[in-house]
Amino acid sequence: MLQVYGIKNCNTVKKALTWLEDNEIDFQFHDFKKEGVSDEKLAEWESHVDWQSLVNKKGTTWKKLTAEEQAQVIDANSANKVLKEHTSMIKRPIIEYGKGVLLGFNEEDYSSSLK
Repeated sequence: MLQVYGIKNCNTVKKALTWLEDNEIDFQFHDFKKEGVSDEKLAEWESHVDWQSLVNKKGTTWKKLTAEEQAQVIDANSANKVLKEHTSMIKRPIIEYGKGVLLGFNEEDYSSSLK
């Protein structure tokens, strides 16, 4: 079964969950806004994608950080510290499947990887 990580009220997460349901793909959902994210989970994702991909720099949470705080995000360790503190800054959704991790919602990627 797939594991989906995200925030329930995120529009991109809603699109992904709807796509999974419409394609009758079973999944479990982890709301990292409510349940948080561990150092181990971040490291696991970073074994599949680079740490920069996990940091959503287009969202309001990143934009609310001061320039000094943004400048301190220079490697996986510093990024993970900020991501644990501000889980809404994690690119979403994150889908763990047998062969790896998918970030965001891309119907073509979902079709080729999850069906």
